[in-house]
Amino acid sequence: MVNPMRGEVALVLDGQPHVARLTLAALAELETELQADGLTGLVARLDEGRISSREILAVLVAGLRGGGWTGQAGDLLAVQIEGGPLEAARIAARLLALAFRAPA
Repeated sequence: MVNPMRGEVALVLDGQPHVARLTLAALAELETELQADGLTGLVARLDEGRISSREILAVLVAGLRGGGWTGQAGDLLAVQIEGGPLEAARIAARLLALAFRAPA
C-alpha cells in the first residue's frame, strides 16, 4: 500500500504493483536524464499539457527507482503499464505534484 504523505504512488507493471516516489536522489537523476537545470520547466510544461512521452518515461523511471526498483528505462519499455499511456502520464503528474507540494 502506498503512502501519499511520503509522496508515494502505485504503478502496476505487468500485473505487479510497484511503489514510485520522487526522492531527492530520484529528482537529481531525473534532472540529469533530462539535461535540465531544474525541474520547474518540466512541471510547468506538465501543467500546460506539453510534456513529452520521453519525459513521462524519465519521471516514471526516477519514481520507481525512488521506490526501490532497480531496473533501467529499457526495462520499462518492455512491460505493460496498467492503464496504458494515459495512466502513465497521470502517474508521472501525480509523482511531480507530490514531490513539489507545499508542506502542510
